[in-house]
Amino acid sequence: MASRQKGQLLRQSSGSKMALREKILDIYDDFFQGKDPSRGNPNFWDELFLLKANVQYIEKLMGNKAPDQLVKLKDNINMLFYHCVMTLKEDHPIRVVNAIQTLCALIRGVHKRTLADHGFDVINILIGFDSAEMIMQSLVERLSLILSGVYSVSLKNLTLRLLLVLSSATDNVSHNTLLEYLMINSVFESILQILANPSSRFNHGYEAVLLLTILVNYRKYESANPYIVKLSILDDELALNGLGCVISQTLADYNSQFKATQDEPVSGGWFSAFSSIVGSMFIADPSGAGQPGVKPDNSILLALYEAVHLNRNFITVLSHNHTGANLPSSTPTDTAVPPSPPAVPSAAQTLHQPPGPSSQENPTNILVTFLSYCSMVMQDVRDPARQHNTKLCLIILTCIAEDQYANSFLHDANLTFRVPLYRAPMRHRKQPAEAVNASRPLACALLDLMVEFIMSHMMKNLPLELYNKCLGVVHRILCYQKKCRVRLQYPWKEIWTALISLLKYVMSNESVLSSSFDIFELACKVVNLFNLFITYGDTFLPTPSSYDELYYELIRMHQVFDNLYSMALRHSTNNGDYKVTANKLTSALVNIRAIINHFTPKIDSWSAANKLSALTEDQVLEVVRTNYDTLTLKLQDSLDQYERYAEKPRESAFFTQLVRSIIVEFRKNVSVTNLEQQSVLQEFSMIQ
Repeated sequence: MASRQKGQLLRQSSGSKMALREKILDIYDDFFQGKDPSRGNPNFWDELFLLKANVQYIEKLMGNKAPDQLVKLKDNINMLFYHCVMTLKEDHPIRVVNAIQTLCALIRGVHKRTLADHGFDVINILIGFDSAEMIMQSLVERLSLILSGVYSVSLKNLTLRLLLVLSSATDNVSHNTLLEYLMINSVFESILQILANPSSRFNHGYEAVLLLTILVNYRKYESANPYIVKLSILDDELALNGLGCVISQTLADYNSQFKATQDEPVSGGWFSAFSSIVGSMFIADPSGAGQPGVKPDNSILLALYEAVHLNRNFITVLSHNHTGANLPSSTPTDTAVPPSPPAVPSAAQTLHQPPGPSSQENPTNILVTFLSYCSMVMQDVRDPARQHNTKLCLIILTCIAEDQYANSFLHDANLTFRVPLYRAPMRHRKQPAEAVNASRPLACALLDLMVEFIMSHMMKNLPLELYNKCLGVVHRILCYQKKCRVRLQYPWKEIWTALISLLKYVMSNESVLSSSFDIFELACKVVNLFNLFITYGDTFLPTPSSYDELYYELIRMHQVFDNLYSMALRHSTNNGDYKVTANKLTSALVNIRAIINHFTPKIDSWSAANKLSALTEDQVLEVVRTNYDTLTLKLQDSLDQYERYAEKPRESAFFTQLVRSIIVEFRKNVSVTNLEQQSVLQEFSMIQ
């Protein structure tokens, strides 16, 4: 009988060749048919984990079972899960690797079924309620020990893969009940050790940051999350710098990839280019697929957001330079770094391109890298993914612009940087796609970025929320300058021109835009930025002539403000939907109209007296300077006040959806594959 069963393992294939069926597949079949293949064999579990785990086969078997069938198999699944965890305590590397692979398959297999619709709990199916706490404590402790100990790169990659599989089991992270055990038994300290060590950071930094980001977002609005608490009070300089290094290097990789796409020669000749331009005039691409670029990475940006938002100590990391941020030391002090690629690749190699040499050569500041990344991803916000990424960038910039220390660093005249900002190709301007100005304080680059956003996204489907956040960043920067009397050497006319252009665009598309949102609220924010310049500009504009130039621009573009006032007046008296905000806008325009009404007759009189039909800029400025004394302005309240950023409740839904998309993206792109035993054995033999 036994010989007949053994013979059945050999299947007849084409010709005279015989295909050998793996022994472990029959063992899996027994488990998922309700049998206990370990009965009567005391060495069964030792032998099982010496056999190469077949992850896909386990997931396929579980995927073919109906939920009620999995309930009946609960005891077998519990037994397999328990022995996997117990095997992790052994020192035999092959058994440990196969046990981790099996755990990944079990967790993924159970969660692929629509368990919630059938009224039973994942924990009970996988582990069993009675022993779940003890087994999960043992599992997490052992995984933490592997991550913090001297083990192979592959084993650590696989351990992080298991933790990520466990953390990303459900689309909504807050519905993942298994994470309760990671709240009770923390892996926070193990993650910190990876980030603090250059060699570990190079091999595992991206996965460690991704894991931390997901754990921080578990039930963050419902209960006390220990990872939020620990991250908010973290003051370990090495770990914080390591976190900054991983974020900086990942963003630098994306910048390098984008620059490479920009530098690629365009083929096809003049006729192809002409055809493309003519075609684009008639066919709008709502997805933005025609824009060259790199798929944005929400996970690393979310990590930056959580660090900036939760930890005041991380703000100091923004001022640090990073050279080859993730490169390990050339000194072979860490035996965990193999000379050849690991048998288990990291998730980073799947989720984004490996770093190029150009992204690691020059020392740079994390804010420089981030601003460059923002300029790249903000170029086209028609694609929903890029729009969400841009929103997250603007939220991060909002948090930075609200921080006193960050502002002092941004405005420090002794700390200057060259920031490469990418500019969207536009038909009305001929300039390079990448603008690198002279070395300046970072506040200048930030304002340049906001100006570029304002000027390059005026479309019929105006991204109102992004514009509001962009104007909010500019407002916060100006409030800091006014409060601390910082006179930034910046060409302020660029800001004024961008703001006036936005007002002109809103008015010229009034009928289209007003059907979608309250255009008067947006106009109020723009006008109040001008009011801030008018009321307090003498405290932060670099020179008196800058203040004169502000008045010159207001007078020169008076028609825009006259038309804006007429539009607001019309809506404030017709009992329409926007009557309140239109009335608010007419009040906000009082000082601008006073300036225009005061200086225009003076300029006309001076022109008539000197018999000049057209005045030069210098002549107008001279009239302005000599007539300040008779100008009367109204003092407006709260121009330098703003509502501080709060994630809850306004942005809660956005971040919930963002984390969901990150988890779905991870599950889609990172699979737990069957490993080649030979490559695993070879790597382990090199570290023994």
